[in-house]
Order: sequence, then structure tokens, then C-alpha cells
Amino acid sequence: MVRNAVRAVWAEPRPSQPPVRVWRDWALLGVLVPWSVLDGILRGDVAWPPVTVTVGVVLALTLLWRRTHPLAAVVVAFGFLLAVDVATIIAAAEPTLPWTTVAALLLTYSLFRWGAGREAAIGLVIILAWLPVTYTAEPVGAADVAAGYGFFLFSAAFGASIRYHANTRIRDINQAKLREREQLARELHDTVAHHVSAIAVQAQAGRTLAASHPDRAMAALEIIEEAASRTLDEMRTMVGVLREGEEPELVPQPGVTDIARLARRTGDWPRVDVELSGDFDDLAPSVGAAIYRLAQESITNAVRHARHATRISVRVADDDDDCVRLTVRDDGDGSPTGQGSWGYGLVGMTERATLLGGTLEAGPNPDSGWTVNAVLPKAGAGT
Repeated sequence: MVRNAVRAVWAEPRPSQPPVRVWRDWALLGVLVPWSVLDGILRGDVAWPPVTVTVGVVLALTLLWRRTHPLAAVVVAFGFLLAVDVATIIAAAEPTLPWTTVAALLLTYSLFRWGAGREAAIGLVIILAWLPVTYTAEPVGAADVAAGYGFFLFSAAFGASIRYHANTRIRDINQAKLREREQLARELHDTVAHHVSAIAVQAQAGRTLAASHPDRAMAALEIIEEAASRTLDEMRTMVGVLREGEEPELVPQPGVTDIARLARRTGDWPRVDVELSGDFDDLAPSVGAAIYRLAQESITNAVRHARHATRISVRVADDDDDCVRLTVRDDGDGSPTGQGSWGYGLVGMTERATLLGGTLEAGPNPDSGWTVNAVLPKAGAGT
């Protein structure tokens, strides 16, 4: 078990796409570099001012690469510190780098937050090898030594903890997207299966009528052509959408007109009002099902999380010849403690809209409440 754990840690990859540098890095550099220069020049008890300034500047610069090259930053920084401490021991001089512990702790955190498993292990060995040397160069009591080891181990554990929570969040987001893809794939599969069944029926009818009623056979061929074109459009949308071996549902998929069933005017609270405006006859079945699912999820989220909400309005509008718009708005408390707890539901909703070539935006209203606004092309992702 221990061997497997060690192997798992050693094989742990780096987190993907770490931030290279942010404004805080440059602000930190702008503080530490002048501090190092002034400390080396103005302090009277510094034995080697040029060395003090050089090490301080080098440590400050390594902080700029602590995310993209965490092990290299640790090697350079702690290598300089180790060399200075060894020279201090040999020359019996006073330590002259008072602020370096801050940078060392930050590098330790970054090593476990952004480094690969093997990089973290190698870097930890370097850090633990440096600590006894620096305590030899600057002798302190046993309590201070224990506290020093504790600070560095805590910094490493804190970095690993933040990394774990970040990986968990990324995994949850990916699972939410995958669930939405699977649901969309099931709906598309059932729609395509319906079209193919209709094609088969019309083909059989056309073959039967071909000899005795050629006009009716020609009409059947026209229906087959229309259904085949629609099926191809649905299959183009299905490409790239994942599905993991679930049997197709045999019930009809809901559409835009089914949203009216979500209305609640008596008995339940908050009230749900539904308004449909426009012509939805040319709406692709996959888009109609998506609009229904987005409305259903938005209403469910509002009922669960919109504090003090009395009304939820759902409006589906045929904005133009190409797109259909869904707007779901509530009058509840739009504070972060309310609507912000929607969690990964919005991730799945956004994924569904994106897969069909549309967009989805959600956020608090200027006055009160929360609004979800989705725009999807009527023909799906192929347009």
C-alpha cells in the first residue's frame, strides 16, 4: 500500500495551464528587490553586502518562475541559500539574510501546488537538506528548530491541499459537462431514431405503391428526402457528443411547447409564469429539447436557491429567422449566498447551449433576482 502511494505521488503530473505571472508577482518583486538592495547597503552589521544583495535579488527573481518551473526555482533559491550558509559557517560570520524565510516558504508552497509529484519529492529533499545547515549557521533553540520544520512542512501541506481542492473542482466541472453531453446525446439519439423509423415506413409504403399509384409513391419519396435531410442535420450535431452505453429512452423528447407544463400559478410557491411567443415549427428537435431542459433546470435552481422569490418568469421568444431566445428571471435575493450556490448546474447548462452552437449567460439583476438568458440557433450546431 505504501509502495503504491509513493508511486502515485511520484507519477502525479503538473496541474494544467498554471498562471504564468500576475500583477501580484510584479508587486512582490517591486518590494523585495529594493528591500534587498537597501538592506545590503544601509545595514552596518552586514559582513558581505554584495553577497547579501545578490542572494536577495536572486531569490526575489525566482518567485517569478515558481509556478511554471517550481523545481528549478527551488533548486536555484535554496542552492544560493545553502552556499551562503556554508560560507557563513566556514567564516564564522553573522547571518545577513533576514527576510529570505518568506521567499523560501512561498517557494515551498508553490512546489507542492504547481510541481509534478517527482518535482515535489526532489524539492522537499533539497529543502530538508538545507534546514539543518541554516540552523547550524544560525544556532537557535530546539523549539525554534521544531517551529521552523513545522512552518516548511505546513507550507508544503497547504500547497498540496490547495492543489487537491483545485483538482477536485476541475474534475467536478468536467463531470458536469460530461453528464450534460450524455443527456444531450440520448436526446439526439432518440430524435434520429424517430426520423430513421419514419424513413423506413415511408420507404416500405413507396415500394408497395410504386406500381399501382406512382404519384403517391413520389410523395413518399419526398417525405423520405425531407426526413433524411433532417436526420443528417441531427447526426451532425451528434458528432463529438459523448454517450456511455445507456439504452435510449422510448418516450418522446420534450419540446418548447411542453414548457407550458412547467407553469405553476396556484398551490406552489414561488409562482412560475410561462410565455411563448413566435413560431417554433421550424425548430430542430434537439434545440427544442434543449430549450425545455434549460428552462426546467433554471426553474429548479431558482426554486431551490432564490431566497424570498415570489415569481419566476419564463419567456421563449422567436427573436428572428435564425435563433430562439430563452429568458428565465426570478425576483428573489440575488446575493452570492443565494444564487451563487447553483454550483455546477450552470456549467452543465452552458455546456448544453455551447454544444448546440448557442450561448448562455446567467447572473444577478441590477435590482434583485437572477436571470438566465440562452440564445440557440434554430437548426442546431450546424448553422
